[in-house]
Amino acid sequence: MGTLSFTATVSLDGYVADASGDFGWSTPSDEVFRFHVERMSAVSTEVLGRRTYELMRYWLTDPDDGSWSPDEHEFARRWRGLDRVAASSTLEQGAVAADGARLVRRLGLAELEQIVHDAAGEVEIFGPTTAAAAIRAGVVNDYRFFIVPQTIGGGVSALPEGAQLDLRLVEHRVFANGTIYAHYTSPAAADAWRTRSTR
Repeated sequence: MGTLSFTATVSLDGYVADASGDFGWSTPSDEVFRFHVERMSAVSTEVLGRRTYELMRYWLTDPDDGSWSPDEHEFARRWRGLDRVAASSTLEQGAVAADGARLVRRLGLAELEQIVHDAAGEVEIFGPTTAAAAIRAGVVNDYRFFIVPQTIGGGVSALPEGAQLDLRLVEHRVFANGTIYAHYTSPAAADAWRTRSTR
């Protein structure tokens, strides 16, 4: 059985995208991107909503112009090797399967629990909307935030309204561009899963 994690790049005021949906301000530096590549070794499964799934299709095909760096090639290689799950009611089954991913029409907590149970390693939920129910239910084991030294004044929050979390800081790092990496664990997550299993 795997574990469940949520990773997000956030502004100082807690948003992953601004009011217009733009997140260009969160583009990682080369140093931060290299760290993302390294941390992927623990991840076996990615769960993505429709928008994020379509965005990350970028990594499925190498560019013809040779513009990728060695780190980008390595990220793409590792990304393609992951078990990728698209949670969407509008994506087409055939298109998702052609990308080497699988489609889940409705991602409830029961479906997510099965994905985690079947995983060989860490299951990372990509996107705050897709992760919201799991965060509120307290079943996320690990939270990884890349905090960008910028405020954007509003937009899409990293954490859902009403979430109450008691976390423990287990790792942190400051990058040269001022981005702070903070890795927290939730001691209550394992109990939350067990409580669900006994219902």
